[in-house]
Amino acid sequence: MGTKQRKEKEKEIRRNDIIEAAERIFFTKGYGNATMDDVAKEAEFSKRTVYVYFKSKEQIYFEIMIRGYKLLIGMLKDDSQKEKACNTIEELKQMTLSLNRFSKDHPEYFKAIMEYENGELDFQKGVSDQSREECYALGEEILGYLTGVLKRGIAENSIRSDLDIVKTALALWACMIGVFNTAKKKENYIKNYHGTTPEELISVAFELIVRSIQTENGGN
Repeated sequence: MGTKQRKEKEKEIRRNDIIEAAERIFFTKGYGNATMDDVAKEAEFSKRTVYVYFKSKEQIYFEIMIRGYKLLIGMLKDDSQKEKACNTIEELKQMTLSLNRFSKDHPEYFKAIMEYENGELDFQKGVSDQSREECYALGEEILGYLTGVLKRGIAENSIRSDLDIVKTALALWACMIGVFNTAKKKENYIKNYHGTTPEELISVAFELIVRSIQTENGGN
């Protein structure tokens, strides 16, 4: 390995060390309460060194979300290969189950993505174009799964052909994100006041959403 390659590898190691330190801080203190000083101390670097690699706390947060999106996409792929759905509706249900498993297995990454999906972090200053675009690209990859399922559903006549595929996929994703967010944040409320569980709420929401897009033959 030449000098240039060695230096690049060292930079990448430091960069990952900073991200992992930031994860520990953000996941324990909360993103809003954490500071770049906290991250630098946890990573055992000077604050100046941290700023060499990242322009802001927001940019580091984007890197954490990127890790979360990659984990979710990996889970979607693995579950799709393991559980061969027999039709489009089953494929959509499998995606919902994968998202639910992701929320349980990786709750902090799930929380980071939820906060991003429900906020405007991408419009804040200090987020590099590269970090933002990578995050967008991963989100589009997930959306691509949905549009692919919808196209197959239209072809098999289980999904209505009058739907705009991209807009429908965006609406489906937004609806499920909202349901998962409510199920996560209001778990005690829906249990104590309505006698139901987050899983039951998610299941009911899924059925309602599917009924709005499927054909009369969709349930067969």
